[in-house]
Amino acid sequence: MRRIILALCLWCLATCAYAQDRASVERLFQAWLQDTVWPQAKANGVSHHTMRKAFEGVTLNWKLPDLVPPGSQAQVPKQQKQAEFGSPGRYFNKGSVQGATATGRQMARRHSATLARVEAETGVPGRIILAIWGRESGYGQVPIRHNAFQVLSTKGFMSTRSDYFTKELIAALQIAETGHAPPGTLKSSWAGALGQPQFMPSNFLTYAADGNGDGRSDIWGSPEDTIASIGNFLSQHGWITGRDWGFEVNVPPSVSCALEGPDQGKPIQDWVAMGITRVSNRPFPERELLGEGFLMMPAGRNGPAFLVTPNFYVLKDYNKSDLYALFVGHVGDRIQYSVGDFKGRWGKVGKLYRSDVAAMQRALEQQGHDVGGSDGLPGFKTRRSIGRWQKATGRTPTCFPEIGMKAALAR
Repeated sequence: MRRIILALCLWCLATCAYAQDRASVERLFQAWLQDTVWPQAKANGVSHHTMRKAFEGVTLNWKLPDLVPPGSQAQVPKQQKQAEFGSPGRYFNKGSVQGATATGRQMARRHSATLARVEAETGVPGRIILAIWGRESGYGQVPIRHNAFQVLSTKGFMSTRSDYFTKELIAALQIAETGHAPPGTLKSSWAGALGQPQFMPSNFLTYAADGNGDGRSDIWGSPEDTIASIGNFLSQHGWITGRDWGFEVNVPPSVSCALEGPDQGKPIQDWVAMGITRVSNRPFPERELLGEGFLMMPAGRNGPAFLVTPNFYVLKDYNKSDLYALFVGHVGDRIQYSVGDFKGRWGKVGKLYRSDVAAMQRALEQQGHDVGGSDGLPGFKTRRSIGRWQKATGRTPTCFPEIGMKAALAR
């Protein structure tokens, strides 16, 4: 009994201390809003009324990831489960691809006039706009419930990227000030992205567009404004009218997988001369042959391969992931052209963790390779560095992490 009572007392003390610690952080948060955020907001044209309405009842959201509460830097981090490294093919699961395609075709019919007008104004194909809309918010069907001011202020006050989120918080206050969305209706994702196109607030201020002529850019409730805003974003980032995003191709063994990357482009006709063909066995469109193309092999030799155009990298400006841009291009093609799955098959990945891939990246860096950072995510710089190392050591280049490579690189 004494042990039970003692345990309860210790639990109460710990709980009370924890609550008291949080309460003190909350007080610091409120002071930060007044002493740091308000002067910046005022300097950017935000009224005291907007500031007050935005933070009415707002407290810290302790459930958000990557938080660094004041005074916690010296604490020992909790043991975390290792993140498994999986096949890129997981990104293209049938449910996601088929769902985005089927609903995208419905939206194409429902919003045909708006899509045609925005395509004429921006040069961005309607199918690409639809695919982004579907990926970001399920065509507006995915609920966006978070209070944007709570998310952005929490992350601005105590996250690993506090400066970035503080700037985005000021931008969100400017949005409220201009009346595009009153403070109480400014909803975001857990990362602070707004509305159906999932724009960060600064992107909203720069790229949001009025697609229905009512004088507002309502990316929360208006499909027309959402379509126009996505088209405007891609147009302003350099979408080239008349060019496709890319093509699935066959890459013969004579063409090195280490030729991948946006810094190793050449006219598509030159890639054809090297032996690269479309998987459909059709020729590349005449208008594309003189244009620059880039080899893109997201799984190295263990998956589908592509020749992509500069428009592929415009899609990456929307989201920095190769797989995201590939998903958007593929779903867009399925919506408009009713194409099927990729012809290339995604190979299986052995039991690897992201920490294993990061160790490989560090070993390659020590050998002089530019892998683009040791984050455990094999982007094109890592993939081609692996290919170059494999060739230099007498291995068959696959340009993708494999079991056993970690030990071989360490020798």
